[in-house]
Amino acid sequence: MIELVFLGTSASAPSIHRNLPSQMVLYQDHRFLIDCGEGTQRQILQSGLGFKRLNRILLTHGHLDHILGLGGLISTFARWETIEYLEIYGGRATLERVRDLIFGVVLRGAQPPMELIFVEVTPGKILEADDLEVFAFPVQHRGPGCFGYLFRERPRRPFLVEKAEALGVPAGPERRRLVAGESVTLPDGRVIHPDQVLGPPRLGACLAHVGDAARTDGLAEFVREADLLVIEATYLEAEAEMAREFGHLTARQAALLAREANVRQLVLTHISRRYRDWEVLEEAQAIFPETVIARDFDRFQIVRQR
Repeated sequence: MIELVFLGTSASAPSIHRNLPSQMVLYQDHRFLIDCGEGTQRQILQSGLGFKRLNRILLTHGHLDHILGLGGLISTFARWETIEYLEIYGGRATLERVRDLIFGVVLRGAQPPMELIFVEVTPGKILEADDLEVFAFPVQHRGPGCFGYLFRERPRRPFLVEKAEALGVPAGPERRRLVAGESVTLPDGRVIHPDQVLGPPRLGACLAHVGDAARTDGLAEFVREADLLVIEATYLEAEAEMAREFGHLTARQAALLAREANVRQLVLTHISRRYRDWEVLEEAQAIFPETVIARDFDRFQIVRQR
């Protein structure tokens, strides 16, 4: 299971009810912060997540509403938290701006409080964490090096208890070894192989996250059949021309992508103060009924249901 916590869901500027963009992805003992808008560290505390094991930050692009919170977060780490290392992932232009922020504004010649590791993102697999794989894919927005991220559990073969019992495999270490892909020898000398007690592979949970985007061309192939798709919906279709001018999507465009890609659920974020939530939701649900609008501190548990 993958868990997603929304820490900020506003577009460009905060509102009374919405902070600037940021989400936390949790998988087993691993945490991934996606974007870090101004005020994110307070949102982390208010959500109850805290800073422990917060070692990876994935940036969709380098606009200030998505990165400015890094300054305060690293300043807090320097004074109060024990973080041995911090990996920051992003496109080349994004990382250049982040370095300027950290070294030119926050540290100003001082040594960083932990090892800072900057990872330039290119399309494809960027990291693994136990049974979770994380992929990056290109997104068209304003400026170069914008990315979306796909979190996918590796396929698993279910353990068939009935077959194990019929073969006389006792509960305990023998079954764990079979699940791990190892053959075991029973006390009577029989050798039991994994294929005898494991079913066919089942796909794991899949979360697709798209930050700001000017167009949806080509995105369907990367997010196809995701269990949950997170994407911006800054404008309504009535202001589609303004959306194009500023490099953002309408709720209708986001819903069309979800339908084309056959995702299970669509979650809209990056919500503008100019609209009421029901207006955005109505436009999207007319095309893709399984749509919700994220609010700060909303939590989603993502499991494979196909």
